[in-house]
Amino acid sequence: MKRFAFLLTILVFGFTLQAQERGTKDIISLSGRYALPQEYKEVYEGKATEFGLLNSLTAGFKVAPKTMFAINVNHFYFNVQDEAEMPADIASPIIINGIILRIGVIQELKNGGKLQLLFAPRLMSDFQNLDGNSFQFGGLASYQNDLNENLNLGFGAMYNQELFGPYMVPLFLLDWKVSDRWHIEGMVPITLKVHYRVNEGLDVGFNHFGLITSYYLGDEDYAGDYMERQSIDLSLFARQRIYGNFFIEGMVGRTFGRSYTQYSGDETISFGIPLISFGDERTANNVTFTDGMIFTLKLIFNMKVPD
Repeated sequence: MKRFAFLLTILVFGFTLQAQERGTKDIISLSGRYALPQEYKEVYEGKATEFGLLNSLTAGFKVAPKTMFAINVNHFYFNVQDEAEMPADIASPIIINGIILRIGVIQELKNGGKLQLLFAPRLMSDFQNLDGNSFQFGGLASYQNDLNENLNLGFGAMYNQELFGPYMVPLFLLDWKVSDRWHIEGMVPITLKVHYRVNEGLDVGFNHFGLITSYYLGDEDYAGDYMERQSIDLSLFARQRIYGNFFIEGMVGRTFGRSYTQYSGDETISFGIPLISFGDERTANNVTFTDGMIFTLKLIFNMKVPD
């Protein structure tokens, strides 16, 4: 009942907002993505075409005056269609799904800072012969505080036991209202967004999104293998209010370092951080395709986050 009351409160409160500003959060985001066909890096002729979905839901409620229970759910869907005919033991087309749950507490400290501790189980799979191998476990810890009324900084780390081995991402958290028109927010190196307020309903700017994920493959022709996906997406965006706190956002950009690499299940690394893999002697089973232009369209519900 408390959860329902909280969700009802944020929906009603959200519709009263007149402008997006620092201290707001995207509660629901539904997006579709299309990448222009690109050539293979070697061996094969023809092109591969990527498209997908990236959806998220964020919510929470207070369990004590200075303690909030937080929940975030992300869904990734990626589909790569090949013009080239691949061997039977290579995933083609590539169809993978990821469902990442982050659940835990945000604790306000005596100095006004906030400590966030989240448990993060994942279901990462091609949804063929689904079993326990498709589940992964990790977590996130961070601390952040206001330096002044316009600037909030923090640090932390995200850890996940990927199919390729243990992987940790050091985090730098930023929420900075530079001026009435400029706003920068991010969880670097995963996300970074620079907003420029054109008018009350329209923002334009720059968006960075980079993430490495791994997915268990259960198809009987290559069961036990996994797909490692990585990409850094850099885009320009325009975000327009369409009604109340509903926005539509379009992005045009390019991928950097994008790959869909299939490995045998026993091919792992010792430890990984962004851009560096220790003990990586793996041999890829497939040939991936080159970087190219990407187009993204989002429908967003945004609201001011209660203190």
